[in-house]
Amino acid sequence: KAFVNNKGRRFTDLLRVLVRGGKGGVGCVSFFKPRGARFRRPQGADGGHGGPVIFQADADVDTLDGIGVTIVGYPGTNAKGQTRGGAEGAPRIVKVPVGTLVSSAEGEVVADLTKFGDQYVAAAGGRGGLGNTPGRLVTRDLEFHGDETKGQTGIEQRFQLELKTLADVGIVGLPNAGKSTFLSAVSNAQPKVAAYPFTTINPHLGVVEFPDRWRMRVADIPGLAVGAHLNVGLGRSFLRHIERSPVLLYIVDASGQGEVESACEALKALVYELDSYLPGLSQRPCVIAANKLDVSGSREQLNQLKAAVLPGDGSHTTVLPMSAKHGKGVAGVLNSLRNLVEAHRVAQLEADRV
Repeated sequence: KAFVNNKGRRFTDLLRVLVRGGKGGVGCVSFFKPRGARFRRPQGADGGHGGPVIFQADADVDTLDGIGVTIVGYPGTNAKGQTRGGAEGAPRIVKVPVGTLVSSAEGEVVADLTKFGDQYVAAAGGRGGLGNTPGRLVTRDLEFHGDETKGQTGIEQRFQLELKTLADVGIVGLPNAGKSTFLSAVSNAQPKVAAYPFTTINPHLGVVEFPDRWRMRVADIPGLAVGAHLNVGLGRSFLRHIERSPVLLYIVDASGQGEVESACEALKALVYELDSYLPGLSQRPCVIAANKLDVSGSREQLNQLKAAVLPGDGSHTTVLPMSAKHGKGVAGVLNSLRNLVEAHRVAQLEADRV
């Protein structure tokens, strides 16, 4: 599935590909007869093996666009006389975004490329054709069976590549709630900002750096319309990008002028959409930011939201006022998110040690 981003560049987060390893080179059957010798001697060689096709996670790649639907490995070279064997085909490295899931044609996940440099060998290259190298016992047979000298075709398989953005914090909210404004104010990301729904039409990943050089990755997920789990609006195409965010930031419009008039109803709609897509997704550690506190009447919405979110109600226990447009309350939101992200990283390290 491909989308066009704010600069006209295509954004692809789901792609089905056919992968074929490189073909092996042709083996060489050759003889020479030294002066004075009664019999010929072999001087052939084997063809080079075909190169494999490898998927590799790369931090500089942010879309699956540009990857062809058919990927073929580099072939091995043919052998020559005088025992000159063919060279193996070089590995064909296909760079994919960090966070790419590789699934087989049957839907089984075969690789999860979550770190920079992670690799998965998608298809091995074909074996090079045989030649009558000196010392090979089947030399005489090879002179009459040409099929043995032909290089084999590489392994052929079909895969589905699915991009799931990797971020410490996933920002969720209804259209025009102020998510992109918040991300552009706190990170190096530059999402498009405008006062109309669906300004963001592809995920943006920004890095927030604190004064002590501590960093966290924050993803701006396109606005979730009511009914997104049923593919309304941008639908399920982008809900997958929230799955990998261990911490969530709900940004709700407290101005009373959003898609849903009440901030409480907006939060309920977001929780419903997340849990309808993946049960329990809304229960992850989170911060709720009541945005647009610079608009008159927003304080009343904030108080209603705080009253609705009872202490001990799952992970929805922190409600903070914010005006992302003017930078007010942003620091408090960031500090709360940092505490949750740090706690998650510590828990993950402890789990990895077990």
